[in-house]
Order: sequence, then structure tokens, then C-alpha cells
Amino acid sequence: MQRFNRKLAWLPRFRIRNRLTPRLIQALLRASQIVSADKTLKHDLHAQNIVAHSQGTSVPVRIIRPQGKAQGVVLDYHGGGWVIGNARMNDDLNIGMVKACNVAVVSVDYRLAVNTPVEDLMQDCLCAARWLLSDDCTEFVGLPVIVVGESAGAHLAAATLLALKASSDLLQRVSGALLYYGVYDLAGTPSVHAAPAETLVLDGPGMVEALRLLTPGLSDDERRQAPLSPLYGDLSRLPPALMFTGELDPLRDDTLELAERWQRSAPVEIHLLPSSAHGFIHFPTTMASRVLAYSRAWISRQIRAKTSS
Repeated sequence: MQRFNRKLAWLPRFRIRNRLTPRLIQALLRASQIVSADKTLKHDLHAQNIVAHSQGTSVPVRIIRPQGKAQGVVLDYHGGGWVIGNARMNDDLNIGMVKACNVAVVSVDYRLAVNTPVEDLMQDCLCAARWLLSDDCTEFVGLPVIVVGESAGAHLAAATLLALKASSDLLQRVSGALLYYGVYDLAGTPSVHAAPAETLVLDGPGMVEALRLLTPGLSDDERRQAPLSPLYGDLSRLPPALMFTGELDPLRDDTLELAERWQRSAPVEIHLLPSSAHGFIHFPTTMASRVLAYSRAWISRQIRAKTSS
């Protein structure tokens, strides 16, 4: 990881300082997906893009199913700083979960914050969860569900779980939450405020301003209200969780503080990875491979525990 970090130091940082750059990156992402083959076909799998409906709202989702009968379902929220990305972007990670855990993966194609308030993104994510966890989704009725989120997606996953507390019957179907280096305080935790220019992957000095750009017109006290900032929500009755963050990630305090609060009411396994920057599960390193393998084994254990109870 340390050797790879030397390469990261030469790369540009991800910045959210205006609305133009994310639109450009998103256009390039979509163009690359149009010209490239669907990765699921290489693994004898099939991806289906449908629209999920719940309580008068709708959101596109992408479903990848195993070849046999699914033992459980993963509800996936992709990362991208709320302003870039889509459900297909996570195909590599989701194919790995499908094959290793014998699950179906439902990845949510929520709207992006370049055109939409972050609160509406949260509603998209809640819509997908309600659809999947209710009888509206007949295909997966009775199967245990694991919620997975990465970075901004981890924020949306945690916010969704908090919102589901209003529907305890739906929340009870969630067997676990797997959260990678999430953002849980939209006013910025201490490690975010202290992020230096040497920060890898992310624009350290610009992170606080990026959060303010995401939530225009709000004071820091308003930004710290749950579920907008899940760190300050009532975390009781949430499912067991597995959380990862990196030692070099300015968002590390978000995960460490959330884990401390979460574990007061549910089992939480937290890993602070040495010499690791934001986004490390995508790096071509042994550590990333081991984290993904461990995560998939944890998903399988949570599903077995649910089905045997």
C-alpha cells in the first residue's frame, strides 16, 4: 500500500468546487460504458435494469442475479461524492459479491446532486429500500438483505437505515450493513477540517467547502441534523455492521465515531487500515483484495445466521 501511495501522490485529487467538473466526469463515465461490453456477460451473469416503485416514488435499479437460487440480497449504494457515478459503475464489486456469496445485488441508480438536492437523493435510496424490503418485490420476499455503501454511498446507506426505523417490519429484514469509508457528518468531522494539501485521492483543503456546496443555505448546526448527518441520529435497533476506513483518509473520524455510537446497540466490527487512503478497495493491492474477501465472507455469515434463526 505504501508503494502504491507514491503513485497516488502524483495523481490529481477529486475536487467538488463547481457543478461543471462533475458533469464532465459523468459524461465521460457514461461514454465509456456505452462503448464497453457489459462485464456481467464475461461471468455468465445477466444484469437487468428496471424501475423500482414505492409509495408513489420511483428510482432505477440494476439487478445482477446468481446463476442459481439467491441465498440473500445485497442493496448497493455506489460512491462518487454524490455528484458522479451510477449503478453500473459498481459492476466489478457486485459481480464479486454475486459469485462469492450467492446473492443477488440490487444497485441503486439514484439521482446526482449536480441537479438535485441531497435530500432527494436520500429519498431515491429510501424508495429502493422500501421496494426491496416490502411485498412489492415478490422475487426476493423472505430473503435476508445486506445493505452496502461506499463513501457517499455509505452516507446514503446509513441515512436509509435511519429512515427505515419508521417501518420496523422492513428494517427487521436487514441482516447487516457493510460500510466503506463513509461520510456521516456533513459539517465535517475533525479529521475533515484538518485535512492537509498532501491528502491522497481527495482534495483535503477543499473538503469542507465541498460539503457546504452540497448543502447550500444550511448552517453547520442544520447540516448536523439526522438523517442528513447519520452520525447524530438514533442508532438503536440498527443491524450488525462491518465498517472499514483508512488511516490516511480524512474521513476516518466519520467511521470511527459512527462505529463507537452504533456499537452501543448492535454488534459493530471496525477496521482502520494502515497506510490506506480513501477509495482503497479499488486499488490493485493485496490489502484491497483481502478486505474484499473478508467483506464477502462476512456477508455470507450474516446471511447464514439469518436463515438459520
